[in-house]
Amino acid sequence: MRFHCLGLPHTVTSREYNACAFTQKVLKFCKMMHPKHTVFHYGHEYSTVDCTEHITLITNEDLEKTYGSHDWKKEFFKFDCNDHCHKKFNELGIIEISKRFQQGDFILCFWGFGHYGIAQAFEGALVVEPGIGNYHSFAKYRVYESYACMHHTQGLQNTPNPSWYHTVIPNYFDIEDFEYSDEKQDYFLFLSRISECKGLHIAIQACEALGYKLKVAGQGPIENFKSDCIEYIGYADTQTRKKLMKHAKALLIFSDYVEPFGGVAVEAMISGTPVICPDYGCFVETVPHGLCGFRVRTFDHILFAMRNIHKIRSFECKMWGDRYSLENIAPRYIEYFSMLLDLYGEGWYTQHDDRETLKYLCR
Repeated sequence: MRFHCLGLPHTVTSREYNACAFTQKVLKFCKMMHPKHTVFHYGHEYSTVDCTEHITLITNEDLEKTYGSHDWKKEFFKFDCNDHCHKKFNELGIIEISKRFQQGDFILCFWGFGHYGIAQAFEGALVVEPGIGNYHSFAKYRVYESYACMHHTQGLQNTPNPSWYHTVIPNYFDIEDFEYSDEKQDYFLFLSRISECKGLHIAIQACEALGYKLKVAGQGPIENFKSDCIEYIGYADTQTRKKLMKHAKALLIFSDYVEPFGGVAVEAMISGTPVICPDYGCFVETVPHGLCGFRVRTFDHILFAMRNIHKIRSFECKMWGDRYSLENIAPRYIEYFSMLLDLYGEGWYTQHDDRETLKYLCR
């Protein structure tokens, strides 16, 4: 198979940008598919990607021209789908993909509408939005990160007849980015965008009520959240994330919206760390209640979960988290792409003597 993987116009496809879930999907997808398949990556000149060929569309000069001195490690990412970087990315992307494109190739729009200009230019191709983690999608062929995200999006878009070619394949993770430990230290962890929408204020209130330390890592203004229980870490690079996750008593995340996937929860479980989270959205699919943490509804539930988190076994968290490894998710994507390639034959009615790989599509 041949994949044209579109990076993000405003980031660099590398581990350094681990705070951007979309960037990391591109990085990990390329590693997941290469070298068994042909992978073209389109993005920033300093991208470090496992691929067949990297094609530069954006440079540091473009980032500086568009975003100036904006510090994405302290603040959330700055971008506009109509800014210079996005326009240049799409214009050059069309030219460069055209040089390499063959019938049956997949064009993967990881940034959704940010890649819409490229998608329009290849209207008859197999244009796929993979790993959809937002509620605004356009492609004919879509892979959502969770059933919560798919159903919520279909409801928002008032989709009367969902497509057979809209599917769910969960986010995927490089196990090498994390370390397992069943030895926990005396702190809870909040690792996310520093915002009330991620429930930081609730995590603080819970730690204050029980007298626990809360380590806080992420992008955003910590000045809005004051408490003696906080140890502020700031932006956490790959090594810092490893240490924070593997030694935490639990990860606390209390998103106040229908979370599409919440990858940090899986990252914690891969590290052997349980999760305390809401009982809605993607967490219903990713965090088994009582096995890898607790899904909660009230403040009282949260305090109960924190008092009893020691009863959750680290190796159970690790075993569940490893279900989302690159090796385990790759076959599900391959089955889905094989299904799309059937459209060049008899389409939806195409039959195969061996459909053993169907077991990977839904589980």
